[in-house]
Formats: sequence, C-alpha cells, structure tokens
Amino acid sequence: MISHIRKYFPSLTEEQIARFETLMKAYPEWNDKINVISRKDIDNLEVNHILHSLAIARLIQFAPGSRVLDFGAGGGFPSLPLAVLFPDVQFHLVDRVGKKLRVAEDVARQAGLTNVTVQHGDIGECRDKFDFVVSRAVMPLPDLVRLSSKNISEKQVNAMPNGFITLKGGELQGEIAATPGTTELFDIARWFSDEDFFKTKKVTYTFL
Repeated sequence: MISHIRKYFPSLTEEQIARFETLMKAYPEWNDKINVISRKDIDNLEVNHILHSLAIARLIQFAPGSRVLDFGAGGGFPSLPLAVLFPDVQFHLVDRVGKKLRVAEDVARQAGLTNVTVQHGDIGECRDKFDFVVSRAVMPLPDLVRLSSKNISEKQVNAMPNGFITLKGGELQGEIAATPGTTELFDIARWFSDEDFFKTKKVTYTFL
C-alpha cells in the first residue's frame, strides 16, 4: 500500500508502516467531505503529498526533542508524514483555515500521533519558539521568513543551524535573492530519482 515510501525509507518500523497506511486511508475518506487535496490528485497521495513531504527528511534528521512549526499547514503536509518518521519530535501546525486543520487533527488522531498539536489562526498569533519552520508552497520565501523569524529559537539542538525549510517548485532564484540570510537549494529528484513528479521540485533551507 505504501510501496514508494518503503522503497525510499526501507528502515521503517512496523508501527510507522501502519501509521503511513492510516494516512493513505484517512485522507481519501476526508477528501470526500472536504477538498483538502485536489480531487484530481488524490490518487497520487503517496508520491505527490506524503513522499514529497518526506523529502525534508532527506535534508535533515531532526534530533529527538526538536520542535518544528508547520506554517500554513492546511491538511497536514508536510508535518504529518514527518511526525510519523520522527516520533520524538514535536510538530505544531498553524493555519487560518479551520476546516483543514480539523482534518489534520483527526488524521493525526487516527494514526496515533501524539507529537502533533494544531493552532487555528494567523502566524502572528503564534508566539512559541521552534528549531525549524517548515512549509509547503504557502507564500514567497522572503515573506515566510519575515513573518516567522520571531518563532526561531536561539537554542541549538540540531547539527544544522535553526531555520526555515520549504517545499517549492519552479524558478526560485528571485525569491532566494530577496530573502535575508543564507538560502541553500536542493533538487528533490536527487533523492527520489525514479519519480517524474519531482523533476522540478525543490527543498529550500534558509538560516539567518
């Protein structure tokens, strides 16, 4: 049921496999009620959404005890797949669309994810500190960094400096040039080389 995920992450535990399979079951059920994922794309859930989210895990192995903020989390991507992979990391989802957060909250419950919390509202209302902010195609990178830099903790627990990790596509040089700090760009196709979907997909990593 999750052949692509198991191909690229062969060391998953049985519990993690079961949780990914729950995501594969729960999202289509919810999508029949609320359009969380494009109805044309729900059949590509494993690769285009779950595996796409897990590209972040190719960039960084979050240290146990890390705290990660998902800015504009919507229905739970990229944070819920990452929460399955990193059970000792706390993921906090923030979004202005309450109905999508309700989906994420219920899917997390069904999957038994106790390391996920949600906050309905604007990013300006979130005052907590995190090691990383992650996001999936929510807004231009300069705006994301400007709005959420207050949420980056000064305490360092990971090998990589605390910062911002986003999943994006297309031409990004203009965004990167306008973003403060240092931004590194990674081709997802280098990690998931057999999947055509990732030919134009990128991970950005920014630290101040």
